[in-house]
Amino acid sequence: MSLLRLAAARPLTRVTGLPTERLARSLASSRRLRLHDDSAWYGQQLRATTILSVRKDDKVFIIGDGQVSLGSHVVKGNARKVRTLKEGVVAGFAGATADAMTLFERLEMKLQEHPETARACVEMAKAWRMDKYLRRLEAIMIVADASVSLTLTGNGDVIEPEDGIIGIGSGGQFATAAARALIDVDGMDAEAIGRKAMNIAADMCVYTNHNFVTELIECKPPETPP
Repeated sequence: MSLLRLAAARPLTRVTGLPTERLARSLASSRRLRLHDDSAWYGQQLRATTILSVRKDDKVFIIGDGQVSLGSHVVKGNARKVRTLKEGVVAGFAGATADAMTLFERLEMKLQEHPETARACVEMAKAWRMDKYLRRLEAIMIVADASVSLTLTGNGDVIEPEDGIIGIGSGGQFATAAARALIDVDGMDAEAIGRKAMNIAADMCVYTNHNFVTELIECKPPETPP
């Protein structure tokens, strides 16, 4: 008998070390998980990409492309990856789409508990890292309001950039580099810089398209005492 036939003839319990009933339950459970995982098709995950946030003078501009990729092909071209969570607070995501929607919902809950954006983001990052369910979600987020721009990750990071520019996703480095090159150009506000930088990123990154969703936050200047 060949080695292949011998291996096929051996009981599964001897190969895996699991009792037959337990093995059957394990296989059935993993199959159900694959069938009901909306972010994965045939072992490949849906990915949504580039988001850019630019802060200059009295404006914060957040822009994201609309492409959702599955492996090497485009599934959707007009996804909305930039959303207003509450008045004056905007978030964008890159990563697995279904995971990001869950994180948006959790962050909205944190903003209700903690009106200050920075505090809500810190609490969100703590839960994202420590919670057994949330820490399995694969995404990265930008959250911005009139006073602060932050990057949130599943490692518990809450990072504020020095120059007010954040780029995430597959084309994030292209967009960030372009925005930094344009930030000191006279006559270009946050929106003009963001749109130009994202067009450059979309030209260079195959996972980023030119179908943009944008949000603009107007920062009120501090009141001067009479």
